[in-house]
This record gives sequence, C-alpha cells and structure tokens, in this order.
Amino acid sequence: MKDTLIFDTHTYVKRLKAAGFTEEQAEVQAESMSSLIEEGLATKRDLKELELLLKRDMKELETSLRHNMKELETSLKRDMKELETSLKRDMKELETSLRHDMKELETSLRRDIKELETSFKRDIKELELRLSIRLGTIMAAGIAAIAVLMRLFPH
Repeated sequence: MKDTLIFDTHTYVKRLKAAGFTEEQAEVQAESMSSLIEEGLATKRDLKELELLLKRDMKELETSLRHNMKELETSLKRDMKELETSLKRDMKELETSLRHDMKELETSLRRDIKELETSFKRDIKELELRLSIRLGTIMAAGIAAIAVLMRLFPH
C-alpha cells in the first residue's frame, strides 16, 4: 500500500514566486515536482514492504535450493551405487575371462611341454640306436683287429 507523501504545492509556488518565477512557471514547476514525488519516490512503508517481499522470496529460494540439493544428492548417490554395481559386475566378468584365458594358456603350455618331452625321448632313442650301431661297428672292428693280430702273431 502506497503512503502519500505530503507535498505542499501552495507553499512551493509561493517560494518560487519569491525567487523570481512567474505564477505560471511556479505552478508548472510545482505540478511537475508533485507528480515526480507521487510517482517516483518510495516511502519508508514502501521500502519495508519491499524488504518483506525480498525476505520472503529469499526464503522461498533457499527452500527451493535446499530441496534441489537434496534431490541432487539422492540422484548422485543412486548413480554412484549403480556405477559401483556395474563396475563390480565388469570386474567379475573380467576375472572370469582372465581365469578362462589362463586355463587355456596352461592347457596349451602343458600340451607344448608334452610334445617337447615326446620329441626329446624320440631324439634320445635315435641317438641311442646310432650309438649302439657305432659301438657295434667299433666292437666288430676291434674284434676283427684282434683276430688279424692273433693270426699275425700266433701265440
């Protein structure tokens, strides 16, 4: 509610006339000043009402912000929980995959080791056979040499 400021136009006109204004100039000036005061100046009551409105608006804004912050907190907690669940699931899948890959690698390495072992055993058998043949050849040559020596040098 707008309080009215009291502006005494009659006294104002008298002062202007005393300062050298004409009656018409003084009245125009008084009307302009009266309009300016009525339309543009705020009273203490106007300022108090404005202060109360601003305080109410600030309180509403604070309440709204607190509500929004609470909703955001709830939403972030839910998102974090979902992310945690998702990461745990991904880690479990990765663990399973790695365990499977390790098992395949172990199987492959065991097969390779078995193949190497078989290959080494075969190579050793071949070497044994060749050594046996060479040893037999050497023994046969030795026996032949002894037989030749015995014929050459009979006892």
